[in-house]
Parts: sequence; C-alpha cells; structure tokens
Amino acid sequence: MMKSKSARWIALWFGCGLFPIGPGTVGSLGALLPAFLLVRYAGMPPWSFALLAVGSLWPAIWAADVTAKAMQRKDPSQIVVDEVVGQWLTLAGALRLNWRSWLAAFVLFRLFDILKPFPVRNFEKLPGGTGIVMDDVGAGIYAGLVLCGLGWFNFY
Repeated sequence: MMKSKSARWIALWFGCGLFPIGPGTVGSLGALLPAFLLVRYAGMPPWSFALLAVGSLWPAIWAADVTAKAMQRKDPSQIVVDEVVGQWLTLAGALRLNWRSWLAAFVLFRLFDILKPFPVRNFEKLPGGTGIVMDDVGAGIYAGLVLCGLGWFNFY
C-alpha cells in the first residue's frame, strides 16, 4: 500500500498528471519549476540536469511501472514523471539559461515528445515503466541536441 502511494505521487509528479487538459504539458511545466529553483538558488549549470535526469531514471521507471499496473493500463496519460525526465534532459542541452532558452527547451521537448521521431516511437514497445519513460528520454535527447545547436548559433 505504501509502495503504491509513493509510486503514484512520483508517477503523477505530485499531482501534475491529474490536470484534466494536457497532463503531459503540465508535467513538463512541473519539471521546469524545480529546475528553475535549482538554477536560481543553487546555481546549477545546465549540464547538471543530465545528471539529475539519469539519477531520476530508475525511480521514474519504477513509479511508472507500479502506477500503470495499479491503474491497469499500459501508459496512462496521468503518468507524467516521464515528461519530467525528458524535460530535464532537454535542459541539459542548453548552453546558457535565459528566458529564451527556457522557452525553447519547453517547446522543443513538447514537440519531440508529440512527434516521437525514429527510433523514439519504438521505445514505447518496451515493457512496463521502461516503455513509458524511455520514449520521453529519447525525445529529451533529441530536443536537447537541437537546443544545444540553437545555442551555438546564438538563437538564445
């Protein structure tokens, strides 16, 4: 019971996944708030979000797996911890953080998460929580690479 409740809080990213319209988008925004606070008050550089994402990977997969099984669905839209991990991977690609790069990171991740370019869509076929999370990891990597490229060309 306690395991299930903890998993649900993580998987739904502390309630972001309960938003009735666009829970994935709300989950991505929910990832940006702690990221912004970590940058602002702890001075975290953009690349450190790759470490945060990698460190969050196992708990995200576990929480997504437990919660999906409890909901008896393969990939419930309420599970948004995968968006959190993907959004943090996108932020890791920023060369610098300003309002333009934060906005670009958000838009790029949502775009790649929705489009799921090859081979990202194939990751959804992985079992359980792994499949739920890994497609967003792939989308986050693609978005982070584009964000990095935009930074090199001074778009932000």
